[in-house]
Amino acid sequence: MITQHAPRIHTATARSAAGGASRSSDNAPGAAHERVYRSLRTKVMHGELEPGQSMTLRGIGADFGVSMTPAREAVRRLAAEGALVMSGSGRISTPALSNDRIEELAAIRALLEPELASRALPRAHLALIDRLQTINSLNADSVARGDAVGYIRTNLEFHRTLYLRAQAPAILALVETVWLQLGPTMRALYGRLRRGTAPPHHRMIIAALKAGDEPALRLALRADVTQGLRHLLV
Repeated sequence: MITQHAPRIHTATARSAAGGASRSSDNAPGAAHERVYRSLRTKVMHGELEPGQSMTLRGIGADFGVSMTPAREAVRRLAAEGALVMSGSGRISTPALSNDRIEELAAIRALLEPELASRALPRAHLALIDRLQTINSLNADSVARGDAVGYIRTNLEFHRTLYLRAQAPAILALVETVWLQLGPTMRALYGRLRRGTAPPHHRMIIAALKAGDEPALRLALRADVTQGLRHLLV
């Protein structure tokens, strides 16, 4: 009887091939574009960039270690979402919002976010409320440290964590587009207010969730998303 042996694959060679494939995937134009897009989107949304801050495709490419092509595609996507502004001459900048635009975006938030919270209320179990309390503590810590980016990040995390329970992805996508446009402006707001303590609205939201009080929840959400932005209107 002849025993047939399966060909042996050298593990090191297989690992090397897999690693090479992974690196090739990471360096592919589509993967590079997606990485730049997501990273730059997060920077804008969390207020890591100032309102009206200029940038170039060459600078973006250098920051992320990519060529001009993925940088350009990422910027085009972000411009379509309102996160960046591209002039006819090709100048790229973050939004510098007028008073009318701030009021418009605040009104959109005041319409959509209470609706998301209301839809989330029937699914607001204790684990969700505990998670919101933890995030709110981190938010308060950021305020105490004077960490503007940390404050914005944990503030948006608080809202997103609640809104995900609404199971309304189309509404949430609209809201996130508004957050994107407001990110640099929120950074400016934080600098103007110079808070020492976190605003009370998150605690009011949590109390309304615990009580199952939809009118109070809507009221707290509306106050949270509009009152701060009013300080920017000059």
